[in-house]
Amino acid sequence: MEGKGPLRAALYVRVSTEEQASEGFSLDAQISKLRNYCKVQGWDIAAEYCEEGESGRSTKRPEYQRMMSESDTWDVILVYKLDRIHRNSMNFALMMEELDRLGKDFCSVQDQLDTSTAMGRFVRDITERIAQLESEQIGERVAIAMDKKAREGGIISRMPLGFKNKNGVKEIDKDEKYIVRAIFNMYVDGHSMDNIADYLNSAGFTTKTGGIWYKSSVHQILNNPVYVGIDRRGRICGEAIVDREIFDKAKGRR
Repeated sequence: MEGKGPLRAALYVRVSTEEQASEGFSLDAQISKLRNYCKVQGWDIAAEYCEEGESGRSTKRPEYQRMMSESDTWDVILVYKLDRIHRNSMNFALMMEELDRLGKDFCSVQDQLDTSTAMGRFVRDITERIAQLESEQIGERVAIAMDKKAREGGIISRMPLGFKNKNGVKEIDKDEKYIVRAIFNMYVDGHSMDNIADYLNSAGFTTKTGGIWYKSSVHQILNNPVYVGIDRRGRICGEAIVDREIFDKAKGRR
């Protein structure tokens, strides 16, 4: 960060409940080290953000959120250790992406990570790749869990219009299914999605969540294969509400 002149540093320190008594991790100890670092570097201290009793695995921390919302007041985030700012590699990668967008830097004293240097950018890139791997692994685990749930006949998400949850099993809602069929039939007969939404609203029908109909909500119905008894991966997932022929005709109009 040499050659940029005095930088404005946002000092961020954090302790979680179980760490408050740990030697070297107290808020005062961290702040003291960061102040000394700024003094050596010739940086100005823009603000100090002290997080007490908050987990590093979540970004929903009051002081962290306040710091990020005040990014126009500082040039670099300074922490004592990487795990003081995040204990989740994906959250760290997302923060670095946001800092890049804002043109801000990040520095960890003990880890000697400075994103304005080539080595710091290398470490950042490695961290982002690790976060990407973690994200993909989570996606794979979720897909496996959803497959298992579907095979067991369980519910894996909020029920779409036309279906209901009965003791953890998806069943056709005898009242809502007629709304779904009307939407498909009207669309196949040549009505536009806007026209269908207007008709449903004027007739007093609401969406699954009790809201009013828009073109987008009609579009979601017409594009959901669950109404012919399959999921988006083409696997059988229950009873059908509309005939495949009607579904295909509606799809052909789009």
